[in-house]
Amino acid sequence: MYACIDLGSNSFHLLIAEWEEGKIQLVERYSEKVQLGEGVQANGKISSEAFDRGLDCLQHFQSLISLHRVQRYWALGTNTFRIAGNADSFVKAADDIGIEISIISGVQEAVLIYAGVISALPDSDDNRLVIDIGGGSTEIIVGRRHRRLITHSLPVGCVAWRDRYFDATKGDYAALTHALDQATTAAVEVFKGIVPGVNKYDWKNVYGSSGTAKMLTTVCQEHGIGNGELTLFALQQLRGVMLNAIVEQIELPGLKDKRRDLLLPGYAVMVGLMQALECELVVFSASALREGMMDFMVNNGKTAQTLANNDLPGVSYAGS
Repeated sequence: MYACIDLGSNSFHLLIAEWEEGKIQLVERYSEKVQLGEGVQANGKISSEAFDRGLDCLQHFQSLISLHRVQRYWALGTNTFRIAGNADSFVKAADDIGIEISIISGVQEAVLIYAGVISALPDSDDNRLVIDIGGGSTEIIVGRRHRRLITHSLPVGCVAWRDRYFDATKGDYAALTHALDQATTAAVEVFKGIVPGVNKYDWKNVYGSSGTAKMLTTVCQEHGIGNGELTLFALQQLRGVMLNAIVEQIELPGLKDKRRDLLLPGYAVMVGLMQALECELVVFSASALREGMMDFMVNNGKTAQTLANNDLPGVSYAGS
């Protein structure tokens, strides 16, 4: 029995699975909105409230790992662990609970995301562009099959953009509209820097993974636009609808309440990225970092190591 623990800046995720007859059999999937990265870019540290939320979540993860008698697990910390001054203290506290956390670089994170996304796709000789907008960073990778062509990890994410541009705009339509314009323009400017390198590889299809891509795809689909696909046209058409839903505090079909505060920041980052790349269509991928981690564990790391060309942290043994 295997367990993957993805400790993101917005959510913590747990995936427990068995490897049977050459296939991964899902046993348990659990996610919790911890927002460990809340305020980190401004203050440089994980807040005491977020620290406690994170440890409470890991206590629950540990109980599930014990319940399912997991033999091997892999817990990876991403952007917040890379930038927070007190990340080491959180890692030590988690170790006291019984969960050993390895902190990975942005490139290593992108490699595992790409491995997870392509694990669910048919074989193709085309170059594929994979984007993953997280809470604190956005990972971008172009690859062909199991070969990495170019990788970027940029400090742009839905939690970071919320804290930077939307913190003081609640309930004010004019201020919120201005903040959305600012946030989108800022995202475009950040992403423009990587466009020449990314476009050099003539990618054919774009796949978006994780929470922001899922949220925006679901909202568009619930409004009758797209089916598992996210278009720039659809996002621009629904811009006013999204703004109004947040200002008026009314229900928006396809949006979960726990992600309301991330709708407009996520929109700004996604639209900024699509505009910078001149990308009209993103296909949502349900597979992401956790599936890449699982692929690494059950295949002895062959796929991810081929992509990474450098060492990834080792897998831990439960109860050790």
